[in-house]
Amino acid sequence: MSAPIKPTIEYDDFAKLDVRVGRIVAVTEVETSNKLMRLRVDFGDHERTILAGIKQEREDPGEIEGRQALFVVNLAPRKMAGELSEGMLFDLGYEDGITPCLSVPETEVPNGTRAG
Repeated sequence: MSAPIKPTIEYDDFAKLDVRVGRIVAVTEVETSNKLMRLRVDFGDHERTILAGIKQEREDPGEIEGRQALFVVNLAPRKMAGELSEGMLFDLGYEDGITPCLSVPETEVPNGTRAG
């Protein structure tokens, strides 16, 4: 059964999100968390550290190293497990209780390319 559609928003609300393609250049463990992994992500003109709750979702979380994926880059930085996360991995499936997977561009695009 599909989840209900969330309430309607205005385009201006959607336009506030800055979703960009980034290449995951390193995946390391956050030792103080049983869920979080530390992703170092290249957005073309800069790199960021983004924490993602993928430690238990994959047999080998490091398998996503080198892959491009979508990230929300304009969320306020947030402390998680004592570390600062500078964005959010935009993956698919978690909210629906299925094994999450990366949301990726169909073909390689320059890092930093905006979605929308």
